[in-house]
Amino acid sequence: MSTPPDPNRKTLRHFYCRDVLWQNFEQMSDALDRGVDDLVNEAMRVFAEQNGYFLSPDTEPQAPASAKASSPGLPQAGTPPRPRLPKPTTGPRAELPKPAPPPPSKPAIPPPLPPSRMTAHFAARPPSPAAPTPIVPPPAAGSSDGSGSAPPLYLIFGNQKYLVDKEQFIIGRGAKSSDLPIRDGNISRKHAAVVRRAGAYYIKDLGSTNGIDYKGERIEARKIEEGDVYSICDYQLKFTFR
Repeated sequence: MSTPPDPNRKTLRHFYCRDVLWQNFEQMSDALDRGVDDLVNEAMRVFAEQNGYFLSPDTEPQAPASAKASSPGLPQAGTPPRPRLPKPTTGPRAELPKPAPPPPSKPAIPPPLPPSRMTAHFAARPPSPAAPTPIVPPPAAGSSDGSGSAPPLYLIFGNQKYLVDKEQFIIGRGAKSSDLPIRDGNISRKHAAVVRRAGAYYIKDLGSTNGIDYKGERIEARKIEEGDVYSICDYQLKFTFR
């Protein structure tokens, strides 16, 4: 006489499960404080009952002939109902924790500009009140070109020496409109001018974007003295009468 199978006996089995289903069972396991294998067995039992398959302690699982006609979930006559696992009775119905929303994506931060290209960001910097703006004097009376007795002035730029021999010496990006062209996008087309008036020379800003700096201060116009060094963006302009 064969021994009837134990309905509570469990055997390790291997089967493929969808990842999303297994994740749901893991969440239910945490919320209901029940093992995943316990929940899987319960789900399989309920599914078998709903489709007309019932387990008997002394027979193998069989599908009844009238499985389609019988009401799902009701045991057949003569078959003792299988005890259901107790459900948690403490507190309201446990709800699965909602997944946390993904953190908001941060906008990409552009890399900082190198020091040689940061001058354009300070274009709106007002001139320092400590640096007064001298007024370029009008041409001297009786002088046809306003040069007076001005000594020759030289501009040293990039290890080259340029003679300022005209009333208005233009410095800028434009190759045709400048006497000293500097091919740089931060330099305005007509950036600055060296103006000769009444025997003296003045450097003047022509409304450029990045302006002219003298000893770290923004200037609009200034009389040129021997050895003066002015900065236009990242370039230095040195003046000498020798």
